Amino acid sequence: MFRKQCRTALGWLGILGVLAFRSFSLAAEPPTFAEWRAACERLPSNRTLGVRRPPRDLLPLPTFAPVDAALDRFFSGSTNGPLAPAAAWVGTPPRRDEFFDCTRGWFAPPSIPFEPFAEKLVLPPGERAVLMGDLHGDIRSLLAVLSRWGEKKWLDGFNVREPGLHLVFLGDYTDRGQYGVEVIYTLLRLKEANPDRVHLVRGNHEDYSLVSRYGFLAEGESKYGSGFHAARILRAYDFLPVVLYLGTTGDYLQLCHGGMEPGYDPSALLAAEGSPRFQRLGPLQQAAYLRAHPAWLASDPASAAAARSELRDFVPVAPTGPSVLGFMWNDFTVFADEPAFVHNPERAYVYGRAAVAGILEGINRGGPKLHGVIRAHQHSSAPNPLMRRLMAGRGAFRHWQETNTPAAAGATPAELAARLGLSGEYRIPENSVWTLNVAPDSVYGSGCGFTFAAFTVLQTAARFEDWRLTVEAVDVPGL
Repeated sequence: MFRKQCRTALGWLGILGVLAFRSFSLAAEPPTFAEWRAACERLPSNRTLGVRRPPRDLLPLPTFAPVDAALDRFFSGSTNGPLAPAAAWVGTPPRRDEFFDCTRGWFAPPSIPFEPFAEKLVLPPGERAVLMGDLHGDIRSLLAVLSRWGEKKWLDGFNVREPGLHLVFLGDYTDRGQYGVEVIYTLLRLKEANPDRVHLVRGNHEDYSLVSRYGFLAEGESKYGSGFHAARILRAYDFLPVVLYLGTTGDYLQLCHGGMEPGYDPSALLAAEGSPRFQRLGPLQQAAYLRAHPAWLASDPASAAAARSELRDFVPVAPTGPSVLGFMWNDFTVFADEPAFVHNPERAYVYGRAAVAGILEGINRGGPKLHGVIRAHQHSSAPNPLMRRLMAGRGAFRHWQETNTPAAAGATPAELAARLGLSGEYRIPENSVWTLNVAPDSVYGSGCGFTFAAFTVLQTAARFEDWRLTVEAVDVPGL
């Protein structure tokens, strides 16, 4: 399967003629946020378009040159900014002549190694991080949320104006929507204006094998033909962490797109002084972890057998090869009494409450503490137990609040809102996992019948028990 995906993606890249990396500059001033929003507001919604492409005369970027220019600036910041010093890396840093060579990629010859990495970001107690889940080519919802942040005086155009505020996007920026290029351009502009305040995490769709199958490469070719330089965007993804450990000096949460990765131990990264700090994931020791922790799944023999069958030690050569990278792909059970570990052959691995608690307890052997997980990824275009809970919570849901009864599995969003006490402001229990919703101008929003975008504010404090999560929904015009 993976080899077939690789051939498909390389075929797309060859057809589009984007394997040669190039550098561009743009003399014209990039649009202001107001100009950019006005241009994007003319676009028909994804729901209106369906599988059709937007009219070319409505495109806010008539050519790909502004994206190329934004990518130039992103590459410059990535290769000369916080990632660049060898001292910023815990353990062995990536090779300068490979990882920082933006003219080559791991996905096409002449290739360089695939180098996924983790990042640690320390905030002073009292600072906040605003989190947003999957966008999937939904520029309408992204701009609605950014406009709300402007109303709150958090943003002034593309600039973060609120002291102590960080913006974190949790991956899946393109595919399944017609405006992936516009989403990427917006995020690049935000990152450029606020390099230390805007943080982009890598999701499973930040991978050439997926963008070739789920729409982004086709979108770019339709809009710009041979002028679309997909390889430059794919290479930019390599400078995004697959997991961000965010917190204060002694307390952290795992922010990622997917889920748990037992093959990687972040203890050394969390204990390292300074911020930001980075660490290459290196070889993933999943089977070794299972052998070293025989009691991890001992109370659930079926889960233990599944883990022995599936988990392996390997060096990642791609997000899905030779096995999936858990931070980008893995999921979580919804109910407290579901199995601790299950293989979903259509996606990846699903971790239950006991499995997550065991992994976190193994990491928390003294020193800084990892308290839980906030992520996105686990969405469906048809209502299911998790999607109904994401709708009931207006954008976020904490797993394992219920047992798996027929009444719970079939409960409507209205019933769930009343039953679960979804107030919009929450404490963060130990070992908890939170999933954030997907943007609504998508197959997910149309299939599940919701029209609101959402963001979550993580408020830090000197004591972890005083940290709070606040969820806010934004009704998206025109849906």
